Amino acid sequence: MNKVFTILLIFVLTITAQDKNKTTIDTKSGTPMLVGLCDREAFADTNFAWWFNSGYKFYDPDADVVSKILDVKTEYSITIVMGTWCSDSRREVPRFYKLLDALNFSEGKIELINVDRSKSGIDADVSNLKIELVPTFIVYSNGKEMGRIIETPEESLEIDLLKILIQN
Repeated sequence: MNKVFTILLIFVLTITAQDKNKTTIDTKSGTPMLVGLCDREAFADTNFAWWFNSGYKFYDPDADVVSKILDVKTEYSITIVMGTWCSDSRREVPRFYKLLDALNFSEGKIELINVDRSKSGIDADVSNLKIELVPTFIVYSNGKEMGRIIETPEESLEIDLLKILIQN
């Protein structure tokens, strides 16, 4: 019975792993790009790690603003829609993850969707999100959209996130 369970578990994990972090070739640049539902592990791939790790390392979220965000008692989740082909996404998404790490934000409350140049998520339908520019960071509370940071922050990622959280 244990053998059957182990084989079934490995099969399920393999199928689940294949649902995330898919890559395809960007026809414009000829380079790999992520498409569909992803998680942070996708950025460990050498095709993406060079810009993700660099952007993450050199971003320093404002500790005072991070402290103010931590004081907000709102429960929230975040959807990130990005394109690995997009320079704004390559700049802002690593920074946003650095901010989320400073907030000890749960990975389970992050939905990461990578789109192609036509803003299609391939196996992740983003049409209902009305994405025009990437990256787009959508903040939700109890399933209701609270606000967005679109393409580049107005002030900084942490200040813009704080404003979204305190306005509601």
